[in-house]
Amino acid sequence: MLNDALKNDIQQAYRNVVEKLELTPRYGQRLMIAEIARTLGDIECDSEGKRVSDSHVCVLEAGTGTGKTLAYLIAGLPIAKAQGKRLIVSTATVALQEQVLNQDLPSLASHSGVAFRYALAKGRGRYVCVARLDQALEGSEPNPTLSLFEQSLQADSSDFNVLATDMADAYGKGDWEGDRDTWPVSIDDSHWRQLTVDHRQCTGRRCGHFGACAFFRSRRELENADVIVANHDLVLADLALGGGAILPDPADCIFVFDEGHHLPDKALSHFAHRFAVHGCLRWLKTLKTSLTDLHQGLAVQPTIARLLAGLPELLHGLEPALGDVFSMGHQLAGRENGLADEEASHQQRFEKGQVPEALREQAQQLLVMFATLSRSLESISDILRESLDPDKQTGLDREQAEAWLPLMALLHGRALEAHALWQAFSEQDAPNAPPSARWLTLSRVAGEPEIEFSASPVSAAHTLAKHLWGRCHGAVVTSATLTALGRFERLQERAGLANRYRYQALPSPFDYANAVLRVPAEAADPGDREAHERAIVSFVSQLGEEEAVLVLFSSRAQLRAVEKALPVAAKERILAQDALPKRELIERHRAAVDGGKGSVIFGLASFAEGIDLPGDYLTHVVITRLPFAVPDDPVGATLAEWIESQGGNPFMRISVPDASIKLVQACGRLIRKESDRGVITLLDRRVITRRYGQALLDALPPFKRDIQA
Repeated sequence: MLNDALKNDIQQAYRNVVEKLELTPRYGQRLMIAEIARTLGDIECDSEGKRVSDSHVCVLEAGTGTGKTLAYLIAGLPIAKAQGKRLIVSTATVALQEQVLNQDLPSLASHSGVAFRYALAKGRGRYVCVARLDQALEGSEPNPTLSLFEQSLQADSSDFNVLATDMADAYGKGDWEGDRDTWPVSIDDSHWRQLTVDHRQCTGRRCGHFGACAFFRSRRELENADVIVANHDLVLADLALGGGAILPDPADCIFVFDEGHHLPDKALSHFAHRFAVHGCLRWLKTLKTSLTDLHQGLAVQPTIARLLAGLPELLHGLEPALGDVFSMGHQLAGRENGLADEEASHQQRFEKGQVPEALREQAQQLLVMFATLSRSLESISDILRESLDPDKQTGLDREQAEAWLPLMALLHGRALEAHALWQAFSEQDAPNAPPSARWLTLSRVAGEPEIEFSASPVSAAHTLAKHLWGRCHGAVVTSATLTALGRFERLQERAGLANRYRYQALPSPFDYANAVLRVPAEAADPGDREAHERAIVSFVSQLGEEEAVLVLFSSRAQLRAVEKALPVAAKERILAQDALPKRELIERHRAAVDGGKGSVIFGLASFAEGIDLPGDYLTHVVITRLPFAVPDDPVGATLAEWIESQGGNPFMRISVPDASIKLVQACGRLIRKESDRGVITLLDRRVITRRYGQALLDALPPFKRDIQA
C-alpha cells in the first residue's frame, strides 16, 4: 500500500531532481506523479504478492511539456521496488526509447537519490547467434539443404565473409555486445538472416555456445534490472509467446506504455495472419527434396523414422490442395487469367469477413493438413533438441541433431503460420461479436503470379484485456493524445481498457492563447478537389518570405499537384517530404531559418506527429484538410460494416473521433515549448459547414480563434 514512507521517497526523489537539474515544477507533472502513485500504490495483493484488485491501471493524457517521463519514472520506480516488481517502460518509437535509455534514466540515477539498475530489452532476432557466426567463419552452413532453402533470401556477396570475420573479432575482444543496432554500419538483411535465429531454432542451454550467447547475456542483465526499457512490439511479441519468454512474467511487471495511443494498432498487426501460396510451395519443395538426406541422417531414431515415413503422402496431398486454393482465389477475385498487364496488384476483401463456403471448405482441408504437418515437424524438432542434451539418450548423434535442427525448426514455424491462417479462414465468427477481416491479394513476385490470403481481427480489445491488462500487476498508459473529442471512450474501445480504471486528462503547462487557430475565407471544401488545390496553391504562394512553415497534406498526390502548380518563386522555398530524407529535410529547414530566410516544409501524415521544431523553427502550421482516414483498408472497412450491421454510424463512431486525435496531433506541432507562439491555418471549410465541425474545434486546445465564415 502507499504508506507515508513510500510517499516521502517519491516526494524526496522529485525534490532532488528538480533542485539538482534546476527544473521548474509543473502542476500537471505533480498531478501525474500523484495519480500514478495512487493507482499503483493502492494495488491489493494476497499473501503471495499476487494482485487481487482490479483498479490497477491508470490512463493519463499529458500534453507536450508536462514532463511525462520524469513523472512516471519517479512515481513508478519506488513503488515497483517496494512491491518486488519490475518497471517495464515501453515506447512506440526508437527516438523516445533512446531518449529514455540515454538521457532520462541516467539523469534520474544521478540526481534522484533512488538506487536502481536499468537495461534495454530486445528480441532474439536483434542479436547475433554465436553458433551461426562460428559456422560462417568455418565457411559452411549447418547443412546443404538449409543453404538451399535460404538462398532465395540471401545475397551472394564476398562482403558476408568479411562481415562475419569482423563481427567475430569485435565480439571476441568485447568491443561489440552482439546486437545489430550497435554495429557501426548498417547490415544487409540477407546477411543478418544468416547470423541470427528465432526462438524455435535456438537450442538455449543445450547449445555449445550458450555461455557466450549475446541474447542470453542480455537476458541475464534483464534479470538484475529494476527498470527495463522495451517497445510495444516486443511486449506484444512476448505476450504472444505466453508472457515471460523475453520479458519477466506480466504478473511481476508494472508496465508504462508511453506513446500509448499506438498500442491498439500495434496489437492488431501482431494478431494478423498471412499466407502466400507459391511462397509455401517453395518451402514445401525444400522439405520434399530434403527427405532423402533426412532419412540418411536421422532415421536411425525410430520416432523420427516413423514421422519421416508419413511426410511424402502428406506433401503429395498438400501440393494439389494449394493449387486448388490458388485457382479459387483468382476466380473469387475475378482474375481467372491472372493480373492484367497494367495491374501491379489486386485486393479482394470478403464482405463482413464472411468467406464463401467453397473457400471455407478448402480452408478446413488445408487446416487439417497443416495441423498434421506442424505436429510432425514439432515432434522431430523436439527430439533433435533433446539429442543436444548429454543427459538425454535419444539414439541420435549430437552432430546430426545440431545440423538438422535449424531447418526443421524453420519449417515448423512456417507450418504453424500456415495453420493459423487457415484456421482463421475456417472458423465462424461469434454472433454479434466483431468479425475478423479476411481478404486476398494478387501480385507478382519475381515476375511470377502470387496470391496471399490474409486475416486480422478488427479489434485487439479482447486480447489486450485478457492477456495484458488482466495479467499485469499494474500499468500506466500515457500520451499527449489519448482522448478523442475530449473523451477516452474511443481508446477504451480499441485497447480493451475497462471503465473501472483511472482516467485523467492533465492540464498543459503551455499558454495556448499564444497561438491563433485560423480558418480563412478562402478555405475550400475538399469535395471539390480542383477548387481545394487552387486554394492551397494561392495560400502557400502568399506566405511571408521569412516564415517557418509546415504544410500538412493528407495525400501524396495532392502534395505533388500543389508543389507542381506553385509559382517558381514560391517553389524555391519548398522542402517536400517526398524529395528528401527526413533528417536532411529538417537540417535544411533549420539552416534556412538560422540564415534569416523562410522555409516551407510539405509533409504527410508522419510529419503531423513525428516532427519537433520548437521556437522560431516553426511559427505557422497549415493543415490542408481535416485528417479523415478513409476506411478502405480491409480491417477498417470490415469494422465499419459490422458497426453498420449493429445499427451504428461508423463515420461518427470511428472516422470523426480518429480525425479529432489526428487534428490535435497536427496542431501540436506548433507549441513545443512554453515560449512558442504562431498561427495554425485550417484550409478545410467543412469544419464550419458540417455538423461534426464544432465538435472537432471544441476538442482542440484553447487557441485564440479567427474563424472567417
